[in-house]
Amino acid sequence: MEDAVIINLYFDRSEKAIQATEEKYSRYCFSIAWNILYDKEDSDECVNDTWLAAWSSIPPRKPAILSAFLGKITRNLAIDCFRRKKAAKRSTEHILELCKELEEIEDVTAYSLNDEIQRKEILEILEKFLESLKKGDRDIFIRRYWYMDSISEISARHGISESRIKSSLYRSRKKLWERVKHLYGKRI
Repeated sequence: MEDAVIINLYFDRSEKAIQATEEKYSRYCFSIAWNILYDKEDSDECVNDTWLAAWSSIPPRKPAILSAFLGKITRNLAIDCFRRKKAAKRSTEHILELCKELEEIEDVTAYSLNDEIQRKEILEILEKFLESLKKGDRDIFIRRYWYMDSISEISARHGISESRIKSSLYRSRKKLWERVKHLYGKRI
């Protein structure tokens, strides 16, 4: 079923919207949750919560890209679930490593977010930054920091060594930092 039809079902408040969404996007959303949680039950719960959140959000929101909208909801729910698990001392090494890397990215943007620029400007910076990366480096960056794939999964996906993946991620984070530093100069 086409996304526009599914969105119209939400606007009509038809329960078929959830069924159609689940049929089309359950594997996609599950993989996002799984890459964060590595737990089937928690991942299934996040996916089910995604359908409820979509039902609550549409309308009034009308997502331009339904898959991205659902993916973002799932990702946020999975991160919240992970944080709850982390608080209960049940975290995994993969996510801890990823959190350290994400903290570096957050450090790059935190000052600007809090004191200088609006969300739209941050999105512009990130979009331009991602556009400036080579296709392979962009995919590596997105797979790691959006989909939260492990280094080994990205390595297998690209057919290159884990050390090259780590180097690519390090260089990309450094480029992002340089871009933000250049834009905001000595204020950072």
